[in-house]
Amino acid sequence: MDRGIFITVEGTDGSGKTTQIRLMEEYLREKGYDVVIARDPGGTDISEKIREIILDPGNGEMAKVTEMLLYASARAQLVSEVIKPAVESGKVVICDRFVDSSYVYQGYGRGISLKTIEDVNRVAMDGVIPDITFFFDISPEIALKRRFASTEADRIENEKMAFHMKVYEGYKSLASRFPERIKTIDATRGVMEIAEDVRRWLDEIV
Repeated sequence: MDRGIFITVEGTDGSGKTTQIRLMEEYLREKGYDVVIARDPGGTDISEKIREIILDPGNGEMAKVTEMLLYASARAQLVSEVIKPAVESGKVVICDRFVDSSYVYQGYGRGISLKTIEDVNRVAMDGVIPDITFFFDISPEIALKRRFASTEADRIENEKMAFHMKVYEGYKSLASRFPERIKTIDATRGVMEIAEDVRRWLDEIV
C-alpha cells in the first residue's frame, strides 16, 4: 500500500463508537495493516490541552465562534502531527470524530454557517479528507443515557436535549448528502451485529 486509509467515526456520545473503533482496529491488524488510533479533539499533546479547554464544564461562557476555532486548531495539529504523516506512510488511521462533528455541533447545533465552518476547516485539514466515515445512528436520548451512566458529563454533553437533537438531525442530513462517504450504521443492535456491518464496508476499501 503506497497511501494509507483515513477512516473517521461519528455519532452522539454513547453511540458505541469506542467499542467499534477497538473492534475495527483488531480486525484490520489481523489483516496485516498498521493501524493508528486518534481522537478529535485530541491525539497530540497540544490538541489534548485544547480539548481540556473545550470540554471543561467551567467554561460555560465560551462563545460559539471560540468553540469552533478551538476545534479547528486542535484538528490542525492532529492532521499535521499524526494523521497526514501516517496516511502518507501507508498506515490506516481510525479517528474518533473529525470535521463532520464541527458541521453538526457548531453548525446545526450552534447555528454557525456551514460555509464558515468549511472555510476555516479547509485550512485546518490541509487537504486531508476521510476515505470513509461511519455514522453510528442512535437517538440522543438513548445514547446520552448510556454515556451518563458511565462518566460525568462534559461541557458539550451538558447541553439541553434540544441541542443534541439538532446535532442528531445534522448527522442525518450530512449522511443523506454524502452517502458515498458517510455510511449510516444502525447502532441500536448488538455489538457484533454492528461490527459485521462495519467489516463489510471495510472489506471494500482495504
